[in-house]
Amino acid sequence: MKTSAIVSAVALLALFGAVVAGTRQQASNAMLQHTHARLQYPETKKVDVVDDYFGHRIADPYRWLEDPDSPDTRRWIDAQNALTQSYLDSIPERGRIKERLTALWNYPRYSAPSREGSYYVFSRNDGLQPQAVVYKAAAPGATPEVLLDPNTFSPDGTVALGGLSFSEDGRYLAYALASSGSDWLEWRVRDVAAGVELADRVKWSKFSGAAWKKDGSGFYYSRYDEPGPGAALQAVNKNQKLFFHAIGTPQQEDRLVYERPDQPDWGFSAEVTDDGRFLVIVQTEGTDNRNRVFLQELSRPGSAVEPFLDGFDAAYDVVGNDGETFYVRTNKGAPRYRLVAIERGTTAPRSWRTLIPEAANRAVLESVTMVNDQFVARWLTDAHSRLALYRLDGSPAGEIALPEPLGTVSELTGRRRHREAFFAFTSFLSPTSIHRYDFETSATTTLWKPEVAFDASAYETTQVFYQSKDGTRVPMFLTMRKGLERNGQNPTYLYGYGGFDIPLTPGYSPAMAAWLEMGGIYAVANLRGGSEYGQEWYDAGRLANKQNVFDDFIAAAEYLIREKYTSTPRLATAGASNGGLLVGACLAQRPELFGAALPAVGVMDMLRYHKFTIGWAWKSDYGDPDTREGFEMNLKYSPLHNLRPGTSHPATLVTTADHDDRVVPAHSFKFAARLQEVQAGAAPVLIRIETKAGHGAGKPTDKQIEERTDVFAFLVRELGMTLPR
Repeated sequence: MKTSAIVSAVALLALFGAVVAGTRQQASNAMLQHTHARLQYPETKKVDVVDDYFGHRIADPYRWLEDPDSPDTRRWIDAQNALTQSYLDSIPERGRIKERLTALWNYPRYSAPSREGSYYVFSRNDGLQPQAVVYKAAAPGATPEVLLDPNTFSPDGTVALGGLSFSEDGRYLAYALASSGSDWLEWRVRDVAAGVELADRVKWSKFSGAAWKKDGSGFYYSRYDEPGPGAALQAVNKNQKLFFHAIGTPQQEDRLVYERPDQPDWGFSAEVTDDGRFLVIVQTEGTDNRNRVFLQELSRPGSAVEPFLDGFDAAYDVVGNDGETFYVRTNKGAPRYRLVAIERGTTAPRSWRTLIPEAANRAVLESVTMVNDQFVARWLTDAHSRLALYRLDGSPAGEIALPEPLGTVSELTGRRRHREAFFAFTSFLSPTSIHRYDFETSATTTLWKPEVAFDASAYETTQVFYQSKDGTRVPMFLTMRKGLERNGQNPTYLYGYGGFDIPLTPGYSPAMAAWLEMGGIYAVANLRGGSEYGQEWYDAGRLANKQNVFDDFIAAAEYLIREKYTSTPRLATAGASNGGLLVGACLAQRPELFGAALPAVGVMDMLRYHKFTIGWAWKSDYGDPDTREGFEMNLKYSPLHNLRPGTSHPATLVTTADHDDRVVPAHSFKFAARLQEVQAGAAPVLIRIETKAGHGAGKPTDKQIEERTDVFAFLVRELGMTLPR
């Protein structure tokens, strides 16, 4: 039986139910097909722009929307936002949703502490503060002092912290400001003990940390050349360079450490080894998980940068060193990663010593940290975390017990000389708690476990496995009220990502707590393209295999319908960034499968994604549209180019932001305009364009609550939901 026939059968079963319950199910679903008054969308002009791709003429009538600051685009944004706001304001439940979200968001949220000199440093948001505040304390339980309050950076909370790095002795803090959600960073320096701001300013840094020299004289960072006037949010970012900034000097005197003008796609990051002897330079090409590693011997002033692992044939993560022996986590010869010891000057794989081998099961060695002269390994097993300890020779030294089986270790801090480690743990039903592990006693204590206005005991998370189109077994987490009846009537929020070697693991969200209280099911599918099962899982969802990701997501929806968790009129599909592409592609391929679609900050124009900011770096996942192979591959699934006139698409709320300089808002603008143009049904197609916000990082709390309020209000109306009293 063909897939289309299977889907038709499933849709009929979902619509009419079993024979015994058929009449009741049909009546209930009929109520969901509420009458839409077809919206009058703002007029969107079309221009005569046609590109020739290898003999294929592709029209791009909304090319003008790529300029976010033109008067025409600004008028279009205002008109679209006015329509969307008018629609949302007409939903009676919106006020109740916002009130409940605000209450659920209002709880203290902590980060895992780190020891910096004589202080323990952590962040805390008291609940509804726009940004988390950074504190210092003499001990984990001591009274903390404010070290840095990002809420003072701007009146509206739209300037956020983009990074933190302390000098070895804890005297100085380098911190980065990110404005309105932009990826651009401005580094500043503060005296930690005195709380005094220094005059140092380092601009035009992006995708960079700050790596201090052990003597505290300055730090290494990466930056791009200053973009031209008005081009900061759109100009292509290439030719990244590594610099050293000496404290107390102007940026124009910063020393260039390494650049490769012959390789404009190369990017650089840097770390200094614990012994201070080496600068480790990691070279990447876009988002490819392969990399090169270079070394500079800092103990010999004026020494050259030398290649260490420069085959660009695998991923290499330098965990630490003993002299010229480097401990490296790699997927070279181990798709799910292993830890090896590599001698400087003898780097051929045949000479490596394996310390922690690749797991015999499907577990992935996600990270390794050196604490207490041991290796703390974070394993990912079926998309949830496990912590294991190993001695320096690789022999097992026990495990660190976690609070729950289906959860995520989201942070782990500690240094090689420390006798304690701190970690953050979360699950779908447990807000992030902070724990301390004592290596001398092997005891774990809980430092902070927030209390929230949510009764988690009424809900449960299970993990299911379903088959994709090609028979691949795919995991999915389902969180819902205990004893929920599987009658096909439950509103379901299906979330996915599937790309860039990034896993989706359990995590608490006050927004999803509200969704559960509203009677919803929260489903998270672990699609191919992520790192849930290592390199092979990633490779199976990128480039020519990208369709597998969409098939996995569609199969997740079909599973939820077939198993009567939900039905098409009650099913919402959601994803952000690469997940926005996922939603857009599945909406174009299977519009009849979903009741609502929520593509957020998505990559929608797969023929031009590489022409803006850092978009070119995604070729490792998407391919190069300027080649015939890449063009033909991307055209098959590009959301913008696969929307067909005369098709009834599900209710859609596109969300983006005007300062998104990672996935520029033109993607969402053009997709929304095209979807409004071709929509044959009466279901609404709306776009919500946030101002003074970016791709998502650093978004102030009030903006997060407002956005979730609007999304849930949209779903209440379009999925025919009735809020519980």
